[in-house]
Amino acid sequence: MTMRDFQEWAHKLLALLKTPIFEAGGTTFTLLTLVQILFLVILLIYLAGKLRSLMANRLLSRTRLDLGARQAVATITRYVVLLLGLLIILQTAGIDLTTLNVLAGAVGIGVGFGLQNIISNFISGLIIMFERPIKIGDRIEVDDVEGDVVEIGARSTVVLTNDNINIIIPNSKFITENVVNWKYNDGTVRFKIPVGVAYGSDLHKVEKILLEVAEAEEDVLDDPVPVVRFMEFGDSSLKLELRAWSSSAVTRKGKLISALNFAIYEKFTEHKIEIPFPQRDLHIRSGAVELKKPE
Repeated sequence: MTMRDFQEWAHKLLALLKTPIFEAGGTTFTLLTLVQILFLVILLIYLAGKLRSLMANRLLSRTRLDLGARQAVATITRYVVLLLGLLIILQTAGIDLTTLNVLAGAVGIGVGFGLQNIISNFISGLIIMFERPIKIGDRIEVDDVEGDVVEIGARSTVVLTNDNINIIIPNSKFITENVVNWKYNDGTVRFKIPVGVAYGSDLHKVEKILLEVAEAEEDVLDDPVPVVRFMEFGDSSLKLELRAWSSSAVTRKGKLISALNFAIYEKFTEHKIEIPFPQRDLHIRSGAVELKKPE
């Protein structure tokens, strides 16, 4: 290909790119205009993401803000940059923003017919970032999901369970549903382990054994001290409850409860303390039953 041929091919390509495609609000859109807008939007999204990471991991890490607050500020900054950058890109492309009134009206109709959940989740995400009822690193329960918050986005929050499964939960759930946040305060939680012993057992001895088991478990705190409560007289057993505090086992409650139950069973077996099971007495009254032979 000669230089002249290349120049003719370039002129044809440029003419094709400048060919009007459609017109809206007095603005003529060409293929070149659309390519420029698309390139700038992709670049804007990339730079906004980089800015978010830079703020959360470097700039704000020098402040006293915790991880959740840094992520919230960085995320909000990213959305502000995206909004302002998009407005600048549209103005640069020669698009009159007043012509977007029609588009805004169409979006409003769309919100009324199908975007309520999206808008609700977006607004809920902003509320979560400002009020911070949950933060990254918190241990939460919502519906049947329990896990650690690993990411809070504008539309949804990602929770990592103990099974290493990421569950994406819409943000509106955290505003409209009851949410258990195990680390909302200081992360110190009291665990209750129910125990039943047979009638006739020495309850003071049982109490001593339960406290020894709690004190021997490394995940149980010495302050507040563990306590034992006599809850009620059951049908088949005397029902007690071991109450122990822990700040290290919040993310593995099952392990702590299992360890305590194992130790309690071993101690009860060692001291011959009976753990009863439901029993029923069946009384049969004597009497004569008349049997007739069918004719």
